[in-house]
Amino acid sequence: MKTEFKVYKVSELVNGFYYNELDEKGVNGLGGKLIIQPEFQRNYIYSTSGKDVSVIESVLKGYPLGLVYFCVGRKADLSDIYEVLDGQQRITTLGRYVTGKFAIKVGGMEQYFDGLPKDLQDKIMDYEIHSCICSGTEKELMEWFEILNMVGVPVNKQELLNAVYSGPFITSLKAVYSNKKNPVVQKWAAYIKGNIDRQDYLRTALEWISESKGETVEAYLSKNRSNSDISEVTRYFDTVIDWVFNTFTSIHREMCGLGWGNLYNLYHTTQYNLVDLNKKIDQLMLDDAVSNKRGVYPYVLAGETDKKLLDIRVFDKKTKEKVYKEQTIKAQILGHSNCPLCALDPNPSRSTKIWKLDEMDADHVTAWSNGGSTDISNCQMLCKTHNRAKGNR
Repeated sequence: MKTEFKVYKVSELVNGFYYNELDEKGVNGLGGKLIIQPEFQRNYIYSTSGKDVSVIESVLKGYPLGLVYFCVGRKADLSDIYEVLDGQQRITTLGRYVTGKFAIKVGGMEQYFDGLPKDLQDKIMDYEIHSCICSGTEKELMEWFEILNMVGVPVNKQELLNAVYSGPFITSLKAVYSNKKNPVVQKWAAYIKGNIDRQDYLRTALEWISESKGETVEAYLSKNRSNSDISEVTRYFDTVIDWVFNTFTSIHREMCGLGWGNLYNLYHTTQYNLVDLNKKIDQLMLDDAVSNKRGVYPYVLAGETDKKLLDIRVFDKKTKEKVYKEQTIKAQILGHSNCPLCALDPNPSRSTKIWKLDEMDADHVTAWSNGGSTDISNCQMLCKTHNRAKGNR
């Protein structure tokens, strides 16, 4: 890989700057010779963290913004076009400011670029950006892209995959799943955890479709890299979302981020009484004994058999010690075992045995699955053998 260094003024970099606020694509500079946000780059995120203001303030103070990296000739049709490898957040910020997309405070007053005094406008436009221009094979340039993004705000896994498998497929997917202006994003947000700007929605869509095919995301992207038709992804994604939306009548925050693609694969053919299913979910969400509320959905969908999914709250140490003491005192007075079930045993060696605390387990008198509460009024201490044999009865 070859490199050369150049210095550009901001006025050169933002010459012909174009920024589409609706889909954040087509970000260009250097009079159209620089693609500021090529297909492999992440979305613009500085505006959501306040870093856009910090960039402009740094320029006005004369602070260095750091080296930016461009690549050239990554593909045959880009032989004379520069693409930003690293620095697109900073360059996009400069372009957005000088084209009036946001304001900063100067002397305590909100100021857009056009409202700045001429000397401050010139200070911004004459500010110098040092660049390193790299040329090499696409593989070399993408490896360099990964290295560059290990510092600062590092690329996440999907952002890196977007770079590695850049092409028509990723470009088309980003237009749908990385577009925060997409009107259905609000609906998706109830079920998908993450930030659309950081490619989390795109990652989810790819995980769902690749899971359904028994493939890794990487394998699926590699196979479809040159394909501009993403209907398979969108169709499956919409099917999963619609299944969740139509199955569950209430929206609980615990729904967000569950593995809905996998749950759809497992249960979408199962016939449920939706009234009973949703009633049960609402009950479990209100049940203080259920520690893992996120486990409610797979628990109910699977037929309410695996209580481990719910992480049912157990009796605390103080409760167990108190119940043990009361049972033991009563048993000693009556001359039988402090385990109520051992006390019924015809064998005298068991019916009169006094168990130590660490030899006993706390048990729900009325099982939790039958409506029993996890409080002291529903607690009894049983020897470990009887407690394990009792189960949910």
